[in-house]
Amino acid sequence: MSNALSKAKGFKKSKSGTYLSMATTAFGAVSVAKQIKKARAEHDTLRLIDATVSAVAIVTGLAILYRELKRLGDDDVLLG
Repeated sequence: MSNALSKAKGFKKSKSGTYLSMATTAFGAVSVAKQIKKARAEHDTLRLIDATVSAVAIVTGLAILYRELKRLGDDDVLLG
């Protein structure tokens, strides 16, 4: 396997890959915020609960990614 392909496969476990995953996960918060706003306007309790659970999932996902980022430390795959 070539060195470039090896680095590409390790991207997800790199700092850059983790930052990208965090940004993607945080981008989902925009959709959830819209869902919460719409549910409140319509007084739809079930959709509000669904949006709240989704928001908690996003926060948990970000916390896990942050923990992974801290674990990476100096042994970043893409740095060598």
